[in-house]
Amino acid sequence: MEILGASLRICVDDLETAIPFYERLSGGRALRFERGDVQVAAVGSFLLMSGPESELEVLRKVAATIAVQDVGAAHRLLDDLGARVLAGPMATPVGHTLLAMHPDGSVFEYVDQHRD
Repeated sequence: MEILGASLRICVDDLETAIPFYERLSGGRALRFERGDVQVAAVGSFLLMSGPESELEVLRKVAATIAVQDVGAAHRLLDDLGARVLAGPMATPVGHTLLAMHPDGSVFEYVDQHRD
């Protein structure tokens, strides 16, 4: 499995206030979307999230989002390595995602951009 990149996950109180800072810092424009009741903005290598504390509490436990070529292949490798899949794989508007706990207890989200 080749890791194509990673996004740092940051929970913020006010997405509208945070976006301009991260756009200037990264030199990129925010791509906005929703994940349930959570508002999300992808800005360069940063994934900004804002929403109800009950949902953010869960999202804070995920160390990073890792981009891979194929979530299905990542799933098979993670299983072989003894990781525990907590959610997914599941389809998203832009591809697939899964949430896995590594044997050391770290939790990561794996994503690809394959559309069915």
